Amino acid sequence: MPPELIALLAALSYALFTVYGWFGLNYSNALVATLVSLGARTIMLCLAVIFTGGIPQFAPAALWVFVGLGVMQSATSLLTFVGLQKIGTARSQPLRNTYPLWSAFIAVTLMHEQAGLAVLAGTIMVVLGVALITWQPETTAIDYCWWHVLYSLSAGILAGIAFPLRRYGLTITNEPVFFSAIVAVVSLVCSLPYVWISHRNHGVVWHPKGLMHFSASGFFEGLGALLSLIALGAGSVVVVSPIVATTPLWNLLIAYLFLREREKLNIRTALGTIAVVGGTIAITLGG
Repeated sequence: MPPELIALLAALSYALFTVYGWFGLNYSNALVATLVSLGARTIMLCLAVIFTGGIPQFAPAALWVFVGLGVMQSATSLLTFVGLQKIGTARSQPLRNTYPLWSAFIAVTLMHEQAGLAVLAGTIMVVLGVALITWQPETTAIDYCWWHVLYSLSAGILAGIAFPLRRYGLTITNEPVFFSAIVAVVSLVCSLPYVWISHRNHGVVWHPKGLMHFSASGFFEGLGALLSLIALGAGSVVVVSPIVATTPLWNLLIAYLFLREREKLNIRTALGTIAVVGGTIAITLGG
Protein backbone atom coordinates (compact mmCIF):
# COMPACT_ATOMS: atom_id res chain seq x y z
CA MET A 1 0.00 0.00 0.00
CA PRO A 2 1.45 3.45 -0.93
CA PRO A 3 2.63 5.53 2.06
CA GLU A 4 0.40 8.40 0.92
CA LEU A 5 -2.70 6.22 1.31
CA ILE A 6 -1.52 4.92 4.70
CA ALA A 7 -0.97 8.52 5.86
CA LEU A 8 -4.48 9.41 4.67
CA LEU A 9 -5.91 6.49 6.66
CA ALA A 10 -3.95 7.75 9.67
CA ALA A 11 -5.55 11.18 9.28
CA LEU A 12 -9.00 9.58 9.10
CA SER A 13 -8.25 7.51 12.24
CA TYR A 14 -7.22 10.64 14.14
CA ALA A 15 -10.46 12.29 13.01
CA LEU A 16 -12.50 9.38 14.39
CA PHE A 17 -10.51 9.69 17.62
CA THR A 18 -11.77 13.28 17.91
CA VAL A 19 -15.36 12.44 16.96
CA TYR A 20 -15.66 9.68 19.57
CA GLY A 21 -14.13 12.06 22.08
CA TRP A 22 -16.94 14.52 21.30
CA PHE A 23 -19.52 11.83 21.91
CA GLY A 24 -17.91 10.77 25.19
CA LEU A 25 -17.77 14.30 26.57
CA ASN A 26 -21.57 14.43 26.38
CA TYR A 27 -21.63 11.92 29.24
CA SER A 28 -18.37 12.48 31.12
CA ASN A 29 -15.50 14.96 31.52
CA ALA A 30 -12.02 15.59 30.14
CA LEU A 31 -10.21 13.85 33.00
CA VAL A 32 -12.02 10.57 32.36
CA ALA A 33 -11.44 11.06 28.63
CA THR A 34 -7.70 11.35 29.23
CA LEU A 35 -7.52 8.29 31.47
CA VAL A 36 -9.69 5.99 29.37
CA SER A 37 -8.42 6.99 25.93
CA LEU A 38 -4.76 6.76 26.97
CA GLY A 39 -5.41 3.39 28.62
CA ALA A 40 -7.35 2.04 25.62
CA ARG A 41 -4.65 3.21 23.20
CA THR A 42 -1.91 1.57 25.26
CA ILE A 43 -3.80 -1.72 25.63
CA MET A 44 -4.66 -1.82 21.91
CA LEU A 45 -1.05 -1.27 20.82
CA CYS A 46 0.37 -3.72 23.35
CA LEU A 47 -2.08 -6.37 22.10
CA ALA A 48 -0.99 -5.54 18.55
CA VAL A 49 2.61 -6.29 19.57
CA ILE A 50 1.56 -9.65 21.03
CA PHE A 51 -0.48 -10.67 17.98
CA THR A 52 2.27 -9.67 15.54
CA GLY A 53 4.91 -11.91 17.08
CA GLY A 54 5.83 -10.30 20.39
CA ILE A 55 8.77 -8.07 21.22
CA PRO A 56 11.12 -7.99 18.20
CA GLN A 57 14.86 -7.51 18.07
CA PHE A 58 15.74 -3.84 18.07
CA ALA A 59 18.69 -1.50 18.41
CA PRO A 60 18.91 0.27 21.80
CA ALA A 61 19.40 3.60 19.99
CA ALA A 62 16.01 3.22 18.30
CA LEU A 63 14.36 2.40 21.64
CA TRP A 64 15.70 5.58 23.22
CA VAL A 65 14.47 7.65 20.27
CA PHE A 66 10.91 6.41 20.80
CA VAL A 67 11.09 6.73 24.58
CA GLY A 68 12.01 10.36 23.98
CA LEU A 69 9.09 10.66 21.57
CA GLY A 70 6.74 9.38 24.28
CA VAL A 71 7.95 12.08 26.66
CA MET A 72 7.68 14.66 23.87
CA GLN A 73 4.11 13.60 23.10
CA SER A 74 3.07 14.27 26.70
CA ALA A 75 4.71 17.71 26.59
CA THR A 76 3.03 18.47 23.26
CA SER A 77 -0.39 17.57 24.63
CA LEU A 78 0.12 19.71 27.73
CA LEU A 79 1.29 22.72 25.69
CA THR A 80 -1.68 22.28 23.36
CA PHE A 81 -4.20 22.34 26.23
CA VAL A 82 -2.49 25.30 27.92
CA GLY A 83 -2.48 27.19 24.62
CA LEU A 84 -6.20 26.54 24.16
CA GLN A 85 -6.85 27.87 27.66
CA LYS A 86 -4.62 30.94 27.33
CA ILE A 87 -5.41 32.26 23.84
CA GLY A 88 -8.53 30.37 22.73
CA THR A 89 -9.26 27.99 19.89
CA ALA A 90 -9.27 30.62 17.13
CA ARG A 91 -5.63 31.55 17.76
CA SER A 92 -4.34 28.27 19.16
CA GLN A 93 -5.35 25.72 16.52
CA PRO A 94 -3.77 27.41 13.48
CA LEU A 95 -0.49 27.79 15.37
CA ARG A 96 -0.62 24.16 16.57
CA ASN A 97 -1.27 22.94 13.04
CA THR A 98 1.84 24.54 11.54
CA TYR A 99 3.76 21.34 12.31
CA PRO A 100 4.08 20.14 8.66
CA LEU A 101 6.17 23.25 7.95
CA TRP A 102 8.58 22.44 10.79
CA SER A 103 8.70 18.77 9.77
CA ALA A 104 9.49 19.69 6.17
CA PHE A 105 12.17 22.19 7.21
CA ILE A 106 13.94 19.64 9.44
CA ALA A 107 13.59 16.82 6.91
CA VAL A 108 15.05 18.89 4.07
CA THR A 109 17.84 20.64 6.01
CA LEU A 110 18.98 17.92 8.41
CA MET A 111 17.83 14.64 6.84
CA HIS A 112 18.50 15.76 3.26
CA GLU A 113 15.13 14.63 1.96
CA GLN A 114 14.17 15.87 -1.48
CA ALA A 115 11.11 18.09 -1.68
CA GLY A 116 10.10 19.37 -5.10
CA LEU A 117 8.08 22.50 -5.78
CA ALA A 118 4.81 20.53 -5.84
CA VAL A 119 5.46 19.03 -2.40
CA LEU A 120 6.45 22.37 -0.85
CA ALA A 121 3.50 24.19 -2.41
CA GLY A 122 1.15 21.38 -1.34
CA THR A 123 2.45 21.56 2.24
CA ILE A 124 1.79 25.29 2.41
CA MET A 125 -1.69 24.78 0.94
CA VAL A 126 -2.50 22.12 3.55
CA VAL A 127 -1.34 24.32 6.43
CA LEU A 128 -3.32 27.33 5.15
CA GLY A 129 -6.37 25.15 4.49
CA VAL A 130 -6.24 23.63 7.96
CA ALA A 131 -5.92 27.13 9.44
CA LEU A 132 -9.08 28.20 7.60
CA ILE A 133 -10.98 25.10 8.71
CA THR A 134 -9.94 25.27 12.36
CA TRP A 135 -10.18 29.05 12.79
CA GLN A 136 -13.31 29.94 14.72
CA PRO A 137 -14.32 33.57 15.34
CA GLU A 138 -14.84 33.97 19.07
CA THR A 139 -17.87 35.75 20.41
CA THR A 140 -15.91 37.25 23.29
CA ALA A 141 -12.39 38.59 23.33
CA ILE A 142 -9.78 36.77 25.39
CA ASP A 143 -7.24 38.84 27.29
CA TYR A 144 -3.77 37.38 26.97
CA CYS A 145 -0.12 38.39 26.95
CA TRP A 146 1.63 38.22 23.57
CA TRP A 147 3.98 35.49 24.76
CA HIS A 148 1.06 33.15 25.48
CA VAL A 149 1.08 32.29 21.77
CA LEU A 150 4.37 30.50 22.43
CA TYR A 151 2.46 27.64 24.10
CA SER A 152 0.59 26.71 20.93
CA LEU A 153 3.52 27.52 18.67
CA SER A 154 5.82 25.34 20.82
CA ALA A 155 3.29 22.50 20.58
CA GLY A 156 3.36 22.85 16.80
CA ILE A 157 7.17 22.88 16.72
CA LEU A 158 7.41 19.79 18.96
CA ALA A 159 4.87 17.97 16.77
CA GLY A 160 6.94 18.99 13.75
CA ILE A 161 10.14 17.66 15.32
CA ALA A 162 8.40 14.37 16.17
CA PHE A 163 7.89 13.32 12.54
CA PRO A 164 11.59 13.46 11.54
CA LEU A 165 12.51 11.74 14.82
CA ARG A 166 10.06 8.91 14.09
CA ARG A 167 11.52 8.55 10.61
CA TYR A 168 15.04 8.53 12.04
CA GLY A 169 14.16 5.90 14.65
CA LEU A 170 12.59 3.66 12.01
CA THR A 171 15.73 3.86 9.86
CA ILE A 172 17.59 2.29 12.80
CA THR A 173 15.01 -0.44 13.47
CA ASN A 174 11.85 -0.58 11.37
CA GLU A 175 9.37 -2.01 13.88
CA PRO A 176 6.40 0.44 13.82
CA VAL A 177 4.02 -1.77 15.84
CA PHE A 178 6.43 -2.27 18.74
CA PHE A 179 7.58 1.36 18.81
CA SER A 180 3.99 2.64 18.66
CA ALA A 181 3.36 0.66 21.85
CA ILE A 182 6.52 2.09 23.45
CA VAL A 183 5.40 5.67 22.74
CA ALA A 184 1.93 4.89 24.14
CA VAL A 185 3.28 3.38 27.37
CA VAL A 186 5.77 6.21 27.97
CA SER A 187 3.22 8.96 27.25
CA LEU A 188 0.72 7.26 29.57
CA VAL A 189 3.27 7.11 32.41
CA CYS A 190 4.31 10.73 31.84
CA SER A 191 0.66 11.83 31.91
CA LEU A 192 -0.07 10.25 35.30
CA PRO A 193 1.22 13.19 37.40
CA TYR A 194 -1.05 15.59 35.47
CA VAL A 195 -3.98 13.19 35.85
CA TRP A 196 -3.35 12.89 39.59
CA ILE A 197 -3.20 16.66 40.09
CA SER A 198 -6.37 17.12 37.99
CA HIS A 199 -8.09 14.38 39.98
CA ARG A 200 -7.52 16.34 43.19
CA ASN A 201 -8.91 19.56 41.67
CA HIS A 202 -11.76 18.27 39.52
CA GLY A 203 -14.44 15.67 39.93
CA VAL A 204 -14.50 12.38 38.03
CA VAL A 205 -17.66 11.55 36.09
CA TRP A 206 -17.98 7.86 35.21
CA HIS A 207 -20.69 6.91 32.73
CA PRO A 208 -21.01 3.66 30.72
CA LYS A 209 -21.63 5.45 27.41
CA GLY A 210 -18.79 7.83 28.10
CA LEU A 211 -16.43 4.92 28.79
CA MET A 212 -17.52 3.21 25.58
CA HIS A 213 -16.90 6.29 23.43
CA PHE A 214 -13.58 7.12 25.10
CA SER A 215 -12.42 3.53 24.57
CA ALA A 216 -13.24 3.82 20.87
CA SER A 217 -11.47 7.19 20.85
CA GLY A 218 -8.33 5.63 22.33
CA PHE A 219 -8.48 2.76 19.81
CA PHE A 220 -8.57 5.12 16.82
CA GLU A 221 -5.83 7.30 18.31
CA GLY A 222 -3.62 4.22 18.64
CA LEU A 223 -4.51 3.13 15.11
CA GLY A 224 -3.64 6.59 13.80
CA ALA A 225 -0.28 6.54 15.57
CA LEU A 226 0.47 3.07 14.21
CA LEU A 227 -0.50 3.98 10.64
CA SER A 228 1.59 7.16 10.85
CA LEU A 229 4.66 5.15 11.79
CA ILE A 230 4.02 2.59 9.05
CA ALA A 231 3.69 5.42 6.53
CA LEU A 232 6.94 7.00 7.75
CA GLY A 233 8.67 3.63 7.48
CA ALA A 234 7.75 3.47 3.80
CA GLY A 235 7.73 7.14 2.79
CA SER A 236 9.42 10.47 3.44
CA VAL A 237 8.63 13.02 6.13
CA VAL A 238 7.89 15.79 3.62
CA VAL A 239 5.13 13.64 2.08
CA VAL A 240 3.66 11.87 5.12
CA SER A 241 3.53 14.76 7.62
CA PRO A 242 1.28 17.16 5.65
CA ILE A 243 -1.08 14.35 4.62
CA VAL A 244 -1.54 13.30 8.26
CA ALA A 245 -2.15 17.00 9.00
CA THR A 246 -5.36 16.86 6.92
CA THR A 247 -7.14 15.45 10.00
CA PRO A 248 -9.23 18.63 10.57
CA LEU A 249 -10.69 18.21 7.07
CA TRP A 250 -11.98 14.74 7.95
CA ASN A 251 -13.21 16.07 11.29
CA LEU A 252 -15.21 18.70 9.42
CA LEU A 253 -16.68 16.26 6.91
CA ILE A 254 -17.64 13.69 9.56
CA ALA A 255 -19.17 16.38 11.77
CA TYR A 256 -21.08 17.87 8.83
CA LEU A 257 -22.46 14.49 7.72
CA PHE A 258 -23.31 13.05 11.14
CA LEU A 259 -23.33 16.00 13.57
CA ARG A 260 -25.02 18.72 11.57
CA GLU A 261 -25.91 20.69 14.68
CA ARG A 262 -22.22 20.99 15.55
CA GLU A 263 -20.72 22.02 12.21
CA LYS A 264 -21.94 24.23 9.39
CA LEU A 265 -20.11 24.72 6.11
CA ASN A 266 -19.39 28.30 5.04
CA ILE A 267 -17.13 30.10 2.58
CA ARG A 268 -14.15 29.91 4.97
CA THR A 269 -14.39 26.17 5.53
CA ALA A 270 -15.11 25.57 1.84
CA LEU A 271 -11.96 27.45 0.84
CA GLY A 272 -10.01 25.57 3.50
CA THR A 273 -11.33 22.27 2.19
CA ILE A 274 -10.33 23.12 -1.38
CA ALA A 275 -6.85 24.14 -0.21
CA VAL A 276 -6.34 20.94 1.81
CA VAL A 277 -7.57 18.67 -0.98
CA GLY A 278 -5.51 20.52 -3.60
CA GLY A 279 -2.43 20.46 -1.39
CA THR A 280 -2.81 16.76 -0.70
CA ILE A 281 -3.09 16.00 -4.42
CA ALA A 282 0.00 18.11 -5.13
CA ILE A 283 2.00 16.32 -2.43
CA THR A 284 0.89 12.89 -3.68
CA LEU A 285 1.75 13.65 -7.30
CA GLY A 286 4.94 15.50 -6.41
CA GLY A 287 6.15 12.83 -3.99
